[in-house]
Amino acid sequence: MYIKQLSIFIENKAGRLEDMLGILKDNGINLVSLSLADTSDYGVLRLLVSDPENGKAALKAAGVSCKTTDVLAVKLAHKVGQLQELLEVICKAGINIEYMYALATGKDDASIVIKPSDIARAEELLKEAGVEFVTQEELANI
Repeated sequence: MYIKQLSIFIENKAGRLEDMLGILKDNGINLVSLSLADTSDYGVLRLLVSDPENGKAALKAAGVSCKTTDVLAVKLAHKVGQLQELLEVICKAGINIEYMYALATGKDDASIVIKPSDIARAEELLKEAGVEFVTQEELANI
């Protein structure tokens, strides 16, 4: 079950992150999770928001280059080895994890966002393993 992530290429300078989040706030878009990876001059800001299509439109209207990316948000139990077991299912199939970051849902689980190299196959394998996914609708209500 794919969810939509906003991906933004931003300058690595003071105030740029605040600018991006301000645009979302001003348009009534709730920030659910983020990941920021930087280099010396630029960074990639990855966001899960309550309404990705309207969030993308608001950012583009403000002149921000933004795209949506399909990712998987997986619910994990708080127990030793849970993430490793999930990754084992994917990695044994030769699927690379391009990136991942934590997702706080406010519930009693430890959710994670993953971007596998083969998202359709990874989703299929995880479903077969009985893994539960966070839905876009759940994100809209966090």
